[in-house]
Amino acid sequence: MRWPPTSPHLTEEQWNTQSLCDGWTVKNLVAHMTSTAQMNPLKFFGMFAMNGFNMAKMQAGEVVRLSEGSGAAVLGRFNEVLDSESTPPGPVDSWLGEAIVHAEDIRRPLGIEQDYPIELLTQVLDFYKNSNLLIGTKSRIAGVQLKATDTDWSFGEGPAIEGQMLALLMAATGRREYLNEFTSEGLAIISGR
Repeated sequence: MRWPPTSPHLTEEQWNTQSLCDGWTVKNLVAHMTSTAQMNPLKFFGMFAMNGFNMAKMQAGEVVRLSEGSGAAVLGRFNEVLDSESTPPGPVDSWLGEAIVHAEDIRRPLGIEQDYPIELLTQVLDFYKNSNLLIGTKSRIAGVQLKATDTDWSFGEGPAIEGQMLALLMAATGRREYLNEFTSEGLAIISGR
């Protein structure tokens, strides 16, 4: 079985469901993931320059282009790059994080559950915990202790936030929809960020 599994059986209404990324539907987010899988450093810097060194403008243009057509067409383009080893510049762990986090950005609103290998979730959160690059995880989790309940992992100091590794990862990357999975003393601190 291929990981992550993809489902061609979504209705057009589901394809147009709001993802956990503000302003992007499920269809838009799959298009974004397709764009990332098509990138390499040369293409990235060329497109970045053509868009006035504006990352948001570059991403928005690619999302519009790759969102054209039906959900099945968007999924078809995604499936064409599913085995791609091409990436934009940056650490490999950031692209693994993008794959897992964006997959959940899609699955959560659709009510589709997925089990991820715990070692991959740990690898991604270990990467994000010390970085403010792009998503601001380091600042978001400052002053609290994250403690996994499904593996032996913890990080930080301060009031504890305890939960499953996937929920910790998603909350640490700013997905407020996962905060209701915690009943910990540190929740008030992180929920304001």
